[in-house]
Amino acid sequence: MPPNPDDFLLSSYRYHLPAAQIAQHPARKRDQARLLMLNAENGQIGHGHFADIIGLIDKNDAVIMNDTRVFPARLHGHKSSGGKAEVFLLEFPRRIAPGEALALALVKSSKRPKPGGEIFISDGFGDSLRCLVEEDVGDGKLLLRLSWPANEDLPALLEHLGQIPLPPYISRDERPAAQSQDRERYQTVYADKPGAVAAPTAGLHFTPELLAALEEKGVRLARLTLHVGYGTFAPVRGGNILDHAIHSEYIEVPADCVAVARDTKRLGGKVWAVGTTTTRALEFAARSGKLEPTSGWCDLYIYPGFQFQVVDNLITNFHLPETSLMFLVAALCGREQLLACYETAIREGYRFYSYGDAMAVYRRV
Repeated sequence: MPPNPDDFLLSSYRYHLPAAQIAQHPARKRDQARLLMLNAENGQIGHGHFADIIGLIDKNDAVIMNDTRVFPARLHGHKSSGGKAEVFLLEFPRRIAPGEALALALVKSSKRPKPGGEIFISDGFGDSLRCLVEEDVGDGKLLLRLSWPANEDLPALLEHLGQIPLPPYISRDERPAAQSQDRERYQTVYADKPGAVAAPTAGLHFTPELLAALEEKGVRLARLTLHVGYGTFAPVRGGNILDHAIHSEYIEVPADCVAVARDTKRLGGKVWAVGTTTTRALEFAARSGKLEPTSGWCDLYIYPGFQFQVVDNLITNFHLPETSLMFLVAALCGREQLLACYETAIREGYRFYSYGDAMAVYRRV
């Protein structure tokens, strides 16, 4: 079915959400978050809990997940002048030598540091990280050269010195005290490869027990990697979504994941993508018309009218209005059906966004 011209209007993805329905904390148990189930064939909407997803996924289906891991990208330190500075790393640092790495970052301080300026991150007991401003690359971003004792492990140092970056719509008085909970709950249980500054939130609802139950049912599980970047929060500007340029994110779609997806299709099963990030990675890897192992930078922009090559069904969260994440889901189920689901979810008191409830978009045929 061809898209409606209104599907390309940014204003067509607007809805009003009461602030009280923006989830500030995760559900008590991962798989007890609520689940809205949309049968995209007939528009029927059902309600349950996330653990009920096992009843929607058939034994011949495959579930593909994004195993990126959120790293502690928010660092608090001080400039050589003594003034406070907050560093938000936009990517996992790229090593260039023992004890040295480069990374793009945003820096918040009373006065913007210039090239040559230094920021020091320390726990006060010896562990420290030095950030030298190499270049102002524009758009508010700085290129930093990070240096640390060569005998120390950078990921471990970041875990010690940094904080997990939460989305800007999570605002809690006890935010620092909640970091221990966020370090566990703002990661999927299968998070493996550090590199994301935001979690692939659709996967937050899975538990080891639920994954094991799916495998016992005969469902095939596979993983790929897409390191979620800061651009996922970038607003869409202008009135026409076709004018938007989407951000690039690093992906790895390995051969075993490709084999699972291909075999599932061949045997008549459905490929379930866990989240918009998994969807983008799979469809990018199939952009030639054939799904192939792929690594590199993914800038695939999915909106209504897109022809899906791999993904049949989708597990996702409820997204902010007027965002590219909404456009992607609308491309799979239709904008009007999507908005009807959101209206229902708001009316039924669902919790929205990263720590919120989930939605399944599925077709049986």
